[in-house]
Amino acid sequence: MQRTPHHRSRSRRGMAAAVAVGSLTASLLGGNAATASPYPDPGLKERVATTLSLPSPPGGADVKVLVFHASAGDESPTVDAGIAAIEKIGLSGPEAGRFKTVATDDASVFTKGKQLGKYNAVVFLTGGGDVLDPEQEAGLEAYMEAGGGFLGIHDAARTEPYSDWFTGLVGARPAADSPSAVQRATVEIGDRLHPATKNLPLEWKRPDKWLNWKDNPSGDVHTVARVREITYTPGKSANGWDHPVSWCRDYDGGRSFYTAMGGTAASYAETDFRDHLRGALAWTSRISQADCKATIDSNYTAERLTQPNQPGQNDQIGEPHGLVTAKDGRVFYIGRGGADSSVPVVTDWKDPDVGKGEGEIHVYDPATRKVTLAGKLSVFGNKGGGDELVKVEEGLLGIELDPDFATNGWVYLHYTPHAKIDRDKQMAVRQVSRFTFDHATNKLDMASEKVLLSWPVQIHSCCHAGGGMAWDSKENLYIATGDNNSSGFSDGYSGNNPEPNYKGVSFADARRTAGNTNNLNGKILRIHPEDDGTYTLPEGNLFTGKEPDEGGGKTRGEIYVMGVRNPARISVDKATDTLYAGWVGPDAGEPSTTWGPAKYDTFAAITKAGNHGWPYCMGNKQPYRDRNLPDPSKPLGWYDCDAPRNESPNNDGLVKLPPVTSNTIWYSPQGGGVDYPRDADGIPSYKVEDQKELLPWLKGGGQATMNGPVYRYDAASTSEAKWPAYWDGKWFVGDFYDDTQPRHAVLTDPKTVGKGGLPTHAESLKKIIPVGADGIRNLMDWKFAPDGSLYVLDYGRGFFTSDSKSALWRVTYKGGGPTPAAADLARKAAAQ
Repeated sequence: MQRTPHHRSRSRRGMAAAVAVGSLTASLLGGNAATASPYPDPGLKERVATTLSLPSPPGGADVKVLVFHASAGDESPTVDAGIAAIEKIGLSGPEAGRFKTVATDDASVFTKGKQLGKYNAVVFLTGGGDVLDPEQEAGLEAYMEAGGGFLGIHDAARTEPYSDWFTGLVGARPAADSPSAVQRATVEIGDRLHPATKNLPLEWKRPDKWLNWKDNPSGDVHTVARVREITYTPGKSANGWDHPVSWCRDYDGGRSFYTAMGGTAASYAETDFRDHLRGALAWTSRISQADCKATIDSNYTAERLTQPNQPGQNDQIGEPHGLVTAKDGRVFYIGRGGADSSVPVVTDWKDPDVGKGEGEIHVYDPATRKVTLAGKLSVFGNKGGGDELVKVEEGLLGIELDPDFATNGWVYLHYTPHAKIDRDKQMAVRQVSRFTFDHATNKLDMASEKVLLSWPVQIHSCCHAGGGMAWDSKENLYIATGDNNSSGFSDGYSGNNPEPNYKGVSFADARRTAGNTNNLNGKILRIHPEDDGTYTLPEGNLFTGKEPDEGGGKTRGEIYVMGVRNPARISVDKATDTLYAGWVGPDAGEPSTTWGPAKYDTFAAITKAGNHGWPYCMGNKQPYRDRNLPDPSKPLGWYDCDAPRNESPNNDGLVKLPPVTSNTIWYSPQGGGVDYPRDADGIPSYKVEDQKELLPWLKGGGQATMNGPVYRYDAASTSEAKWPAYWDGKWFVGDFYDDTQPRHAVLTDPKTVGKGGLPTHAESLKKIIPVGADGIRNLMDWKFAPDGSLYVLDYGRGFFTSDSKSALWRVTYKGGGPTPAAADLARKAAAQ
């Protein structure tokens, strides 16, 4: 192959300038592996490297940056603007005069080892094509291996198209049919710590030329920003919702940063874009530290911790339903109560053992890697499968440890005791009880039970029992209760059919439960447990339960959130006391212009008490149609989301309800964040052809939300398994199913969170928390431990049972700390 790089030797600005970003590290640091270039002469790179020695300047010395701008064709009109911008970057900051820029299009600089070794970073402001001969490329490679820094801008991704090594250096190659027009788009900033992005808006709206990628580099590089394709026209080679636009990684001994932005001369006049370049140069030139490993898939390990149960035993795990981690590292996880080989399924209501199962509590100790069966409860939760009038999802539904668990050993369990079912009326009692745990034996004292709270639930019809629990920073306990009304009698739409009942209790009218201010089902409760086994009500709940203006006995003071269908998993971020919840929607597979939206599974970030809609409205205030008596098959008017009324004959609470709060995330079989045009009365069209996906990273199908935690990084922790600081503040949202459903980390805007504001950024976790036949296929619960590792429950492959795939997993990080290493920065600072 003949290589004919195009060089125009002309004088460029090599003037001195300055930048202030921090102090320089004293040493050159190694990085991750890379793909080596094939050279005609195997010894070429070694000979070039012998003349190369990168600077590690003492405090006060210059930081030198080489801007290389050769092109195989005509020089890009962005070059002059780019060089001027980089020089201007150097003129700002408290250490003016220290940052020196030299610009050249003479590629021979890469074969002059001693000359190249003067530069702390090399910027490629190049056009496309082959601009380096083999010896020059070898010089660049030797420079990187010696600890150099590389910053590629826009068309640099088209440079050296025949070099695998250079492909690895820039991270990805543009698709040939990338759009060439300048378009205004929104850039999502996912990394809030990297110096190149930490000062940028969460949603950065700007014009540029947006490149598409032949191969998406996500997971192989650390992506710091993505462009949101729904905000412009990406063309046929579009990458979809995951469209990286800026990324970095430790590469071949050095540091590489690439941004696809900067495709127009006007870009370089933008203050935010120059700040983006300034931060990229700070890291590549070793002025500041950054973590460019945090989202590289290979830096995570998922390990299955529990083995399949012994035959006839649940010695390792029950039917997985929830977990919680103790401060000492032990993991408590529960089995709902479904069948195993030793417990028969009884479905006949005439049989005293109908639905009788065992809710099991297991403890995994990471110090010994052993599992202990800590205790069992006799629960109503074992009727096997079938339709909604046969199966049951009651049982042992939730677990939490007291904030002072280390000293008092108190464990809170949310369950449906079999001893309290009424087989004639097909009613049960749900309760939250406190038990005492013996730390020495890893056993629960089942005789120590104190019942804090109980309430009636109908068990004639399944499903959606809820069950999650969580604490806030004030030691208030949140309890998620499900709405086990069938949507099968309303064609899978709103659960508002008042007609079917069993012995006087409706099992298809969610207005009796979730939409009822005087009923604890379909809610998230908030109480303050007291040491004597009772509870008090904290201020700020949705109702007081006693004020005359609330209807005089028509409200329950325990209610914090109403209008939720099946909040199986909730979490509280104790740094903000924001409540995070997810719940399953009804069963309609598509929207109806008569009845309303398709099934929406929902996630919500909740900052104050409120009504989140079910069964009146879902998503971003998308209403259902009323179907009240005398003929529930005939539609009445649309519900008013701003002033909903509970006019069900089964309602014993208030008629006037609190206004509906929009939710943060929703998805249906048609897509994520589906929205429609609205008429003059605010009613969506509900026509599939009209829909717009506000959250295209989400797809539905089977759908069963599994809300996760918000990660908080502990800088003081010495754990080598903890997830890095990059994930701090990100909310983990997932689904039971592993195909098109979510398993993502999302960012929200503090200004709009809790007010219906959409997430500003999302990234997939499916390769970090692996899916598939041998992975964590059926996500049931996930929590971060005090050591910063993530524990995950895989439900298994069957329903209402445990099987060989039911397991507790742990996902740990092994990528190491940010680069340059903190110790080297500290030594340098001490030496100055």
